[in-house]
Amino acid sequence: MPEPGDLPEPTVAPEHGVGPWPGEEAAWPEGDHWDLDLLREGDRRNVIDRYRYWTMEAIVADIDSHRHPFHVAVENWQHDMNIGSIVRSANAFAADTVHIVGRRRWNKRGAMVTDRYQHVVHHPDVATFVEWARGAGLPILAIDNVEGSVPIETYALPERCVLLFGQEGPGLSPESIAAADAVIEISQFGSTRSINASAAGAIVMHEWVRQPRF
Repeated sequence: MPEPGDLPEPTVAPEHGVGPWPGEEAAWPEGDHWDLDLLREGDRRNVIDRYRYWTMEAIVADIDSHRHPFHVAVENWQHDMNIGSIVRSANAFAADTVHIVGRRRWNKRGAMVTDRYQHVVHHPDVATFVEWARGAGLPILAIDNVEGSVPIETYALPERCVLLFGQEGPGLSPESIAAADAVIEISQFGSTRSINASAAGAIVMHEWVRQPRF
């Protein structure tokens, strides 16, 4: 049996974020965007350093001032667990809004609380979503590797658009494919037919940011 000294040291999960603001209350910064409770107790949230100690409302307002004009939509017929991760990526790339099409309830675990900082709206069915997009003047770009789809690296993503994703497994519904202004695929080079839906979302959003716009 190993001796006590031979046992590995217990691992302690690193503590993220920052502690209380240094000094007494008299040293606290001034401004409506500061959260007094966080200044007092510390800020352990998953936010960038710029937003440390800010109120949630102030963070949302600041992101609203520089959100990108693309929207993200995802079909939700089977309570897909990838939706939370797509919302998290939409927050990371400052998408305008995420649209949940189908079931209202969605698994928020993968969002890691980022849904608090991201505009999320619900459409009960594809027809309602399409009506909204047409009224907003936004082309619908379906992301799926179906026959006739265009490789994303050859497609110029418009500045204002809706990137529409399907569910893990079945992909987009025929109704969504039929309503799309274009169907785009992510080029793949291995044996699998498709990649994870949340990974696809992150790739396409980054491609929108990467493409030059003048």
